Amino acid sequence: MAASSTEPKDLSTAILIRVDQSGHGDFRKIQDAIDAVPSNNSDLYYIWVKPGTYREKIVVPADKPYITLSGTEASTTIITRSEAGEIYDTPTLSVLASDFVGRYLTIQNAYEGNGKAVALRVSGDRAAIYSCRILSHQDTLLDDAGRHYYKNCYIEGSVDFICGNAASLFERCHMHSLAERTGWVTAQHRASPTENTGYTFLGCKITGIGATLLGRPWGAYSRVVFALTYLSSVIQPEGWNDWGDPSNQRTAFFGEYKCYGPGADRSKRVTWSHSLSKEEAAPFLSKGLIGGGAWLRISPIHFRKRPAPATTVEADS
Repeated sequence: MAASSTEPKDLSTAILIRVDQSGHGDFRKIQDAIDAVPSNNSDLYYIWVKPGTYREKIVVPADKPYITLSGTEASTTIITRSEAGEIYDTPTLSVLASDFVGRYLTIQNAYEGNGKAVALRVSGDRAAIYSCRILSHQDTLLDDAGRHYYKNCYIEGSVDFICGNAASLFERCHMHSLAERTGWVTAQHRASPTENTGYTFLGCKITGIGATLLGRPWGAYSRVVFALTYLSSVIQPEGWNDWGDPSNQRTAFFGEYKCYGPGADRSKRVTWSHSLSKEEAAPFLSKGLIGGGAWLRISPIHFRKRPAPATTVEADS
């Protein structure tokens, strides 16, 4: 079912749904709260998740836009499960709807072995994720499709732990590599020069425990830029990898602009990566990259109760 194209008339007011495992909210489970949002809704819905550990596999379906899913602190509001397998089957939380906002949550896939184990999949357009902790090992964040904004998030993994073909801006995020030998922060999936997709990391930080590269091209035209970002010593001197296919060197666009820290030395970088000038970097350094000025919204300041579910009255026989 297609998502609603009707924008809420009042972006300052949302319908509040409370999730509380103790039974003092509207629902005990997050998925039950999402299921209570009507299809093709034209109201903002704010699902407030009280502190706790929620062991659920959650989907925000494509026909339920304008949902905010918010905890109070990421450290105390935890959504977790453990599953590995095909990349689209494993996410702990899958966001298929447009105009989604996530705030103050830990989203975790706790699988410990080798294999694809996604914590968060974002496939809807116009999604914003604030102050969340996104945790796994391989393919932690499947930043799949659409325009997305991540701010003040902590993202942890080892292999391709930010991957997909969205157009996304990561601002003041902290990426932490768990790779003990060789890991990759990004695997961006842009497949042709006509696709307006790619990842920009602005004012971010990368730390870790072992050897890590900034990225490799999942798609031949992969596009990733790190700007004004602290790169710790875990970033290896070559910086980037062509995923074993030298032809990717001609088509992928991997750039750095005014990064700093012990891993930012470009003297031994692969020659096909780019040290960007101010003019070259400019298009990647604002929310204009994702058209964010047109859709990023402030949090609602007024709340109202969820309408009572409609009841069916049987006619007298």
